[in-house]
Amino acid sequence: MRFITLFCMALLWSVPAAADLDVRFVEGAPKDRFELVNTSACATGPISVRLDLSGSAGGLIFDVTEAGAGVEVFQPFELAEGADALAALPSVADGDDVLTLDLIDLPADTRVSFTIDVDDTLGGREITVSGAEIEGALVTARLQDRQVQSQFTAEATARLGLASCIS
Repeated sequence: MRFITLFCMALLWSVPAAADLDVRFVEGAPKDRFELVNTSACATGPISVRLDLSGSAGGLIFDVTEAGAGVEVFQPFELAEGADALAALPSVADGDDVLTLDLIDLPADTRVSFTIDVDDTLGGREITVSGAEIEGALVTARLQDRQVQSQFTAEATARLGLASCIS
């Protein structure tokens, strides 16, 4: 009986942990914030994370310059945390609806976050973006051997299951 108990415990301990990347949008004035958090027990390795707002319910765009597609207040891309994880700063032009972050690695339980202005293009309060307005925006993670996608929910979050790892 003791052998069976030890065997079952060993099986439980050897089950791979899920590697997840949680992405969250936080509305703020004057700066909106995106947070990418590796909620797993293992590092991601090289990963490219693409935020595509084109499918969002609010027709969202990045408003990074005074003149251009956005309204009133603008804010350029500004890294808030995770500089060591970035391969380079992303390129984003005013009115873009896609932004790609190329990461060298995102260790377990760490985050990359940045601020930027996001405006809606479908009316309403263009400078204030609710979670429902980002719903449908797509997050794509490209790793060495695969690609995974997830859409933002009305709660302004997206979760990508990246892989399994031994914790």
